Amino acid sequence: MPRKDNTIRRNTLLNSSNARNTSKTAKPRGKKKIKKLSFLKNEKYQIAVGVFLVLLSVYLFFAFTSYLINYFTGGVGADDLAANESFRQIMFNQEIEVNNWGGRLGAFMAWQLIKSGFGFASYIFVFLMFAAGIQLSLKTAIIPFWRTFRYLLIFLVWFSTTLGFLFKDSELSVLAGIFGTYTATWLTGFMGKVGTGIFLLFFIIIYLLFTTNLKLNSLIPKRKEKDLIEGEDDWRNQQHNYPKEDKYNTVEFAVDDNGNAAWDISPEETAKKGSQNNNTKAASEVNAPDQEKEIELTIETASTIGQMPDNGEENGQEHYTIDTPFDPTLDLASYRHPTLDLLDDYSDEGSKVQKEELEANKNRIVQTLGNYAIQIEKIRATIGPAVTLYEIVPAPGIRISRIKNLEDDIALSLSAMGIRIIAPIPGKGTIGIEVPNQNPEIVSMKSILSSDRFSSTKYELPFGMGKTISNESFVADLTRMPHILMAGATGQGKSVGLNAIIASLLYKKHPAQVKFVMIDPKKVELSLFSKIERHFLAKLPDSEEAIITETRKVVRTLNSLNMEMDSRYDLLKDAQVRNIKEYNAKFISRRLNPNEGHRFLPYIVVIIDEFADLIMTAGKEIEIPLTRMAQLARAIGIHLVIATQRPSVNIITGSIKANFPARFAFRVISKIDSRTILDSSGAEQLIGRGDMLLSTGSDMLRLQCAFIDTHEIDRITDYIGSQRGYPDAFHLPEYYDEESEASENFDPNERDELFEDAARLIVAHQQGSTSLIQRKMKLGYNRAGRIIDQLEQAGIVGPFEGSKAREVKVSGEMALEQFLKDLYSKG
Repeated sequence: MPRKDNTIRRNTLLNSSNARNTSKTAKPRGKKKIKKLSFLKNEKYQIAVGVFLVLLSVYLFFAFTSYLINYFTGGVGADDLAANESFRQIMFNQEIEVNNWGGRLGAFMAWQLIKSGFGFASYIFVFLMFAAGIQLSLKTAIIPFWRTFRYLLIFLVWFSTTLGFLFKDSELSVLAGIFGTYTATWLTGFMGKVGTGIFLLFFIIIYLLFTTNLKLNSLIPKRKEKDLIEGEDDWRNQQHNYPKEDKYNTVEFAVDDNGNAAWDISPEETAKKGSQNNNTKAASEVNAPDQEKEIELTIETASTIGQMPDNGEENGQEHYTIDTPFDPTLDLASYRHPTLDLLDDYSDEGSKVQKEELEANKNRIVQTLGNYAIQIEKIRATIGPAVTLYEIVPAPGIRISRIKNLEDDIALSLSAMGIRIIAPIPGKGTIGIEVPNQNPEIVSMKSILSSDRFSSTKYELPFGMGKTISNESFVADLTRMPHILMAGATGQGKSVGLNAIIASLLYKKHPAQVKFVMIDPKKVELSLFSKIERHFLAKLPDSEEAIITETRKVVRTLNSLNMEMDSRYDLLKDAQVRNIKEYNAKFISRRLNPNEGHRFLPYIVVIIDEFADLIMTAGKEIEIPLTRMAQLARAIGIHLVIATQRPSVNIITGSIKANFPARFAFRVISKIDSRTILDSSGAEQLIGRGDMLLSTGSDMLRLQCAFIDTHEIDRITDYIGSQRGYPDAFHLPEYYDEESEASENFDPNERDELFEDAARLIVAHQQGSTSLIQRKMKLGYNRAGRIIDQLEQAGIVGPFEGSKAREVKVSGEMALEQFLKDLYSKG
């Protein structure tokens, strides 16, 4: 009795002492909570915690194993008898004897988790603890931890319940634990044995569908190994353009009687001999006198028909040795590139510039210049898909500036919009006048991808954008750009331009060679590409969707890409190379050891649509990591493609422009917008519908963007998505967001009534101070202090910095509204 009274008295004193401490520290509770967790950011603490978790997992493994051995070899065993005691007695009572390898503590924990818990499934806790310890101590993720954590917890419940269903009322029921036994008993009483068995089978099938690459048709027998070798052979032939002289692959082109190729024959001779040769695919329409036409080869490849394997592979499988170069495409060896028949052909809707139109425009130009006493020696026309270029050679003594100043007068005389004068044309002694055609031609994406310039290119990341004013297919290398800025007014072709770049890379590259990070604030422009998530897309490990639409996830993704960039530079440093091309060549030749962290590095192309919306809502949080990537990411294979419809100076800042030398400008409203994009005027004079200017520094090139419709993208993604892919999308490094953790600790239900008003006040003044809230909102110091603490918890302002005002982390009112919306949705 005295002992019990002393215990009650001591507990009463402790409770009263805790109550006093709580009342004294009630005000800064949220602030201290963050400080208590902040020590985990220290690398030394993380290593210490990681080592502890690894050792604890090993201890539990031996304790669990010893408990099960003792249980099945000695009946109930001393372990169970010890575990029935209280934890205090387990610690201090030396008279309790156990047979567990982990001692009394090991017996107690094994009894609690195995017999009183989830049974044999409790080993999942040991595995998760070990994985978390390795990730914290060695900074190496053996698994995508949080994603695996969620899936394994669900599996733990199913596994324990299934064991309880199978071993109910038997000695093996310990493998299910009390949880599994009781859950199985309840299900059996509710649905019967047949219903419970069907339910558990249905549950595991759905679980595997969502967590693995399992498909129901995988249960059907697949093609033989010979078919897989044929698929791999077909991929290699497409990649290297190996010609094969058999019935499965034919190359057709025009030749003359002497065996000369079609490009050596004049257009007139080709037209005459076209009726004599049934295999000729070249067609040319002469629209103007003395107009030179390009004869293109048409190469038809039966890509939908399986290629015949080489003779060396018919009798057996291909064998690999350590001297064999590494092939990153072998994981998806049967992958097939999209075929050209998925695209539409708009050749029937081609340009029909007649001789009368050319003559009329030439006469009006000469007459207009003659009215101002400007004589012309020679004029020549070059017909493009949407614009005709008239090159004039003025008489000696005529100043170029006089012709340049007549731009509006020439446009008036021709009754046409979009007149642009190039004075002079770089590299030529002529002055160019670009006049839109009356019936512009639609440049199909199919015509670009089937051109010889694209199919035979050796570029690392080739993309076809359209046709030049001289009707030549424009093909460029993204690695040489190395980043692209695309701007223009609404409906002028920016989204089509993005689709053209993406489609070109999909037609040319294997999923192992390039990955896309797609950011789409509008949520509708890039959504079709979600079908190829397991082939070409990259995302954060804990992200459910690969197409990023939320602003906070965009910030996390860009910071994760910065981590990937730093990691790749470390790999390049260890390999003693300067860029990704040299690194991959060294890895393919097996001169880098994968056990030392080396791996094949795919190119990463970051596609950002509606960049203006991101800058308005996140500001510096977007601009800083993006600028850093633009400055450094070229050498390690990360390239940016950004599109915006608001080319103002507060959106396209100087730091962004300086690192984006390649800029595509579609039609804009004013000269100011044109100068913002191109540093010169001209974009305001474009005619729209894909008409654009490309600036690569000193040069300016006019292009007609290739048109690819939504249903064409749909067919391409369906074709790729129907093939076997990787188990999941390419995972970027996990990024720890400090502001996200702070906002998670914030409880919206406990906020002050004036929280939102104070937040708007702080953001409007960009000054986070308690005195500002006091003065403007006429509050006392205590309440103002509580509000400023809540703003810090929410991540709107930074921590206290002495006499200085707190940092305001939200840039504007629109960004604040979006921030509050995301904050309340989490709460």
